[in-house]
Amino acid sequence: MKKILLSVSIILSILSLKAQTEEKVIVDKRAPEITFEQETYDFGIIRKGSKATVDFIFKNTGKKPLVLTNVRSSCGCTVPTWPKDPIKRKKSGVISVKYNSNIVGNFSKTITVYTNALESPIRLRIKGTVEANSQKAVKSKKGSFKKKQMRNTKLNVPQEN
Repeated sequence: MKKILLSVSIILSILSLKAQTEEKVIVDKRAPEITFEQETYDFGIIRKGSKATVDFIFKNTGKKPLVLTNVRSSCGCTVPTWPKDPIKRKKSGVISVKYNSNIVGNFSKTITVYTNALESPIRLRIKGTVEANSQKAVKSKKGSFKKKQMRNTKLNVPQEN
């Protein structure tokens, strides 16, 4: 019986010590905060090789200077540039993102912004569709062709560079 009481008292002592040593999370109310005008940009349909650049405008809505420590893209076809100097409170900055539009098809890319703000990282997104630069659209015809017509017919289709 003594062993059981001793074991229970040791366990209760350990649990009470653990409860006292738990760390309290302190939130700095003066910390910087980053607020974007928009976090997603849709280019819509763009031509292959055309300029595809967007500026994400943000503001430091906190009380301390905001520092962008790193900005990374999900792909090498997307290149972000950002201010390296601290952004003072109530001031704005721009993250400029350039997408390489030489790849035909739908795209959706993520830009991850790392800062000294409490809510970090923040993910920005660009999306759209790149169309090929075709000189002539190939029209389809309804009907049937005879074998003889197919042998003597040449089809000229413009080649893409």
